[in-house]
Amino acid sequence: MGRLLTSLFATSDEQLMWRVKLQDDAAAFAKLVARWEQPIQRLCVRMTGDLHRAEDLTQMAFTRVFTRRTEWEPVGKFSTFLWRVALNLCHDETRRIQRRGEFSLEALEESDRAGEARFVAAEPAPDAHAVSLERGESVRSALTELAPQYREVVVLRHYEGLKFREIGEVLGIPEGTVKSRMAEALGQLNRRLNHLNEDHVCNHKNQKHVMRMR
Repeated sequence: MGRLLTSLFATSDEQLMWRVKLQDDAAAFAKLVARWEQPIQRLCVRMTGDLHRAEDLTQMAFTRVFTRRTEWEPVGKFSTFLWRVALNLCHDETRRIQRRGEFSLEALEESDRAGEARFVAAEPAPDAHAVSLERGESVRSALTELAPQYREVVVLRHYEGLKFREIGEVLGIPEGTVKSRMAEALGQLNRRLNHLNEDHVCNHKNQKHVMRMR
């Protein structure tokens, strides 16, 4: 009951941003930062592959939102506006990274461990743990190899849980284009990760063979 009342009387993102726009309300902006800092940082980590850069880009995104507060119009969700600002910064940074030939998988690993900690159940067997680590590292590596236009769709959909329509609003493209990019992205990931699936099948067959011999 308490949670329902809190939800009913909570101030929306759009109401908070309206206060920021009209009144330069620092407290309202602080609430927006508290709500959205972690999702935006996760996005930046997966788009750039660097935790420290992601932290800087997250701060830059909120700074840019505040600097351009008078330009914001309540024609859509505040989150759509914020995702777009953050993605534009990530694209600029990604181009700089590519020119320097840098990319940090360690940041992606750290981000994924933090995000997935709540899903950990029983301690896996050593061999299962090794397979899980290998698969996780391969997925992160494959994600970084996707072109930004495909990577952003995968990140927004599978890691941040946006609907195809919402992703289209963030990127300014039709929903059908989002779906086609997702299909292409998943196809590329599957091709890159195909060797893991083959190894898994082989290991499973070997385990069954060993069990029959006992």
